[in-house]
Amino acid sequence: MFLKGDKLERDTLDWGTIATVSGPEVNHARDIVTLHVDLKPGKGHNFHRHPQQEEVIYVLKGKIEQWVNEEMKILEPGDAAFIGAEVVHASFNIGNENAEVLAILGPAVGATGYEVEEVADKQPWKSLRKTS
Repeated sequence: MFLKGDKLERDTLDWGTIATVSGPEVNHARDIVTLHVDLKPGKGHNFHRHPQQEEVIYVLKGKIEQWVNEEMKILEPGDAAFIGAEVVHASFNIGNENAEVLAILGPAVGATGYEVEEVADKQPWKSLRKTS
């Protein structure tokens, strides 16, 4: 099955957009979910976890402040992070232009293939990131 980029449906959030490239609803994938994520400057997907899914975040464009548990690294195009199931993580665009990442999760979970538990309002996550 082929997917043309201009035909992907994008969900718009306050921090950017997400398009599902592979998953149960798009191509009946059972084991892998692939998301193209566009992060607005200064915005990001705050601390969250995927209870039953591992994830790889691969930076396509921009500069990302990537958190895995309480460790932070700056990622640029070609850099990646592996996140195990249940591991809290967050991605923030620290550049002046939109940043793009490819998020690959497995296995697919539920009807959409993607599960997320937001934890940014809990300790230590809500006070971990220092912003000016």
